[in-house]
Amino acid sequence: MTRDPLLRFRAEFPILATTNYQVSNSLGAMPREVPDRLTEYANQWATRGVRAWAEGWWDMPVAVGDEIAPLIGAGKGEVAMVANVSIGQAQVFSALDYTEGGRDTIVMTELDFPSVRYVYDALATRLGARVVVVPSDDGIGIDHERLLAAIDERTRLVSISHVLFRSAYIMDAARICAHAHRMGALVSLDAYHSVGIVPVDVRALDADFLTGGVLKWLCGGPGGSFLWVKPEVSARCAPTLTGWQAHEHPFSFESEMSYASGAWRWLSGTPAVPALFAAPAGPRIVREAGMPAIRAKSIRQTSRLIDLADARGFAVTAPRDPERRGGTVAFDVPHAREVAQALLARDVIVDYRPGAGIRVAPHFYTSDDEVEQVVASIDDILARGSWKRYTDQRLVVT
Repeated sequence: MTRDPLLRFRAEFPILATTNYQVSNSLGAMPREVPDRLTEYANQWATRGVRAWAEGWWDMPVAVGDEIAPLIGAGKGEVAMVANVSIGQAQVFSALDYTEGGRDTIVMTELDFPSVRYVYDALATRLGARVVVVPSDDGIGIDHERLLAAIDERTRLVSISHVLFRSAYIMDAARICAHAHRMGALVSLDAYHSVGIVPVDVRALDADFLTGGVLKWLCGGPGGSFLWVKPEVSARCAPTLTGWQAHEHPFSFESEMSYASGAWRWLSGTPAVPALFAAPAGPRIVREAGMPAIRAKSIRQTSRLIDLADARGFAVTAPRDPERRGGTVAFDVPHAREVAQALLARDVIVDYRPGAGIRVAPHFYTSDDEVEQVVASIDDILARGSWKRYTDQRLVVT
C-alpha cells in the first residue's frame, strides 16, 4: 500500500482515535491544541480583566484573519473575522447601491446555501433590489451559460457559492467573475465549502468579495467566519451594517461614522473572543499539510467513494468530473435518513441531507481504510435492517 504522508497529522485530532470522522464538510475535527487556547483565553480574562482588550483581544479579528489570508491568496490586513457568513454576506449587500444607474439586480442560483438566500431575499425588498435566481437542471450543478446570460447591464452583484453545498459542484468562478466584470457587476463568492479542501486564490479568480469560515474544512470551530474584500473595491464602498470596530477612531466614541481602512472597515461590534482563540489552530495545520496534497488526496478518495456507490447502484449526487468536484460525495441509499443515524451509532460520522442522501466527506486525515469502512457499514446496516430503530427519530444537524 502506498504510504500516505498526510496521515501524520491524525494525532493532532483527538476524535480520530475513536471515530471514523467523515463529516468535515459540516464540522471539522477539533485540533488537540484548542483546549489549551481556550484555557489561555480564560486565564487572560481571569487575571488581566479589561486590560486584555489592549493586550491583544481588540486586534484579534484582523490578526486571526491574517492566519486565513495565505489560504485564499489574500494579503496581510485584508481579511476580517465576522460572526458568520450570513452576517458577512449581509455586510456585502449593505455596501452597495441598488438605485443608481439602473443596476438593481442580484444574481444567485437555486443551489446556493439557503441561509445566504434568506439574507438577500429579505434585504432586497427593503433596499430597492431584485433577486434573480438561476435554476439547476439536475440538482447537481448550474448551467454556466444560463448563469452568464442572467448577468446583464442591470446586474449590481453576482452572489454565488464557489462550491455548492449539496453536491460539492465547483463553479467556474474565474469565468463568472470575468463575465460579470465585463458587464459592470461585482461578484461575491461564498467559499465556505471550498477553502481548506480546494485551492482558492482570490486574485486569480478576480473576485470582489469572498466569505467563508473555519467551521468546516479548516477545523477551526464555530463562530469563526471571514470576509475578504478586494482592496480597490473596499476603498470605494463600506457596509451600512457596521459597528464600532469598523470606526477609524473607535475609542473617541464619535456620533458620526468614519470608516477605518483595510479589513477593519468590514468589522462590526464587539467580537466573539473565545471563538477567535479557537480558530487559528486548524488553518495552521491545513497550511502545513499543503493545499496541493490535500486536493490530490481528496480527488482520490472521493473518486473511490463514487466507485463504491456505483457498484451498489446507489444514486450519486456529486459531479463525476473531479475538476468540478469538491470534497464531498453524496449518495442516496434505501432509508438513507435512518441509515445515517445507524452509522452515527457505530461512530461512523456522516450527515444526511434531503434531496442528496448521505454525505461523506473524507479529509486529509482520513485513511483509505476508513473510506472503505463507510460503505461496508452501510451494506451491513441494510442487510441487518438495523436502520429500522431510527424511523421515528427527529434530526437536528446530522
